[in-house]
Amino acid sequence: MDKLRAMQVFVRIVEANSFTKAAETLGLPRAALTATIKNLEAYLGTTLLQRTTRRLALTPDGADYHAQCLQILDAVASAEAAFRGAAAARPRGTLRVDLPDAVGRHVILPRIAGFADAWPELALTLSFSDRLVDLTQEGIDCALRVGDLQDSSLVGRQVGSMRFVTCAAPAYLARHGTPHAIDALRHHQGIVHFSGRTGRPFDWDFVVDGRVVKAAQVPGRVAVNNADANVACALQGLGITQAARYQVRGYLERGELVELFSETPPAPMPVSLLYPRGRMGAPKLRVFAEWITALLEREPDLCQVL
Repeated sequence: MDKLRAMQVFVRIVEANSFTKAAETLGLPRAALTATIKNLEAYLGTTLLQRTTRRLALTPDGADYHAQCLQILDAVASAEAAFRGAAAARPRGTLRVDLPDAVGRHVILPRIAGFADAWPELALTLSFSDRLVDLTQEGIDCALRVGDLQDSSLVGRQVGSMRFVTCAAPAYLARHGTPHAIDALRHHQGIVHFSGRTGRPFDWDFVVDGRVVKAAQVPGRVAVNNADANVACALQGLGITQAARYQVRGYLERGELVELFSETPPAPMPVSLLYPRGRMGAPKLRVFAEWITALLEREPDLCQVL
């Protein structure tokens, strides 16, 4: 058995999440891939993939072996590139990226043509979601995420920091008054922004004398699970909210929203690029990580906090 070829076939099946799709991209009969995996599992003495009529799933041993395969194949590709010259190291193929909905549409998408023009041999597949994606099972090369990282099976590389602001529309403040103390928020209306993934409201916090202070839940009649909807409700005077500063900067400058508690802003959140272990050696992922880091560094509300 050609073990290196078997590793390549195994990784391609996992990326495609399908024997049939992997066979098409490799230009091989589906039966050949089935035989390869069967022989590989027999050689290793373990089951790598659990197969049903609808989907594939990695077993625990399969997930560990997949991570090792990625490292080995990346090492082989790097070694070959070192001898074959710069042309072999050019990013090519398809780069699949999952982006947070609001950041993706407002920050990344308006500038993505610059990246595409820089790397014409690279095709892009962009998805926009705030859910917890399974990069391996869904064949995604990397994902941009905001907040503390949860999945230890992935590598997280911080590429920025998102600043937030507490704000309200002038019409709301005219009707209800302007709160001057954090404790006063309990007597106001807030827009409840909850996670579409967990259903839990996002906490309100403030940095006071270098410490992060959690505020009591601000009551509200309107709840949304979308960042743009959160801002839209604030603009209509439905309550006070905490929102990403990059989303509301223009509204603040034009006076359509008013910043509150500017001396005690909410704590920033890390913006990280997530990818499976052993993948950063891939040229397509390396150039995207460099590009998005440089892009966020130019954004005053998203660059890393030093």
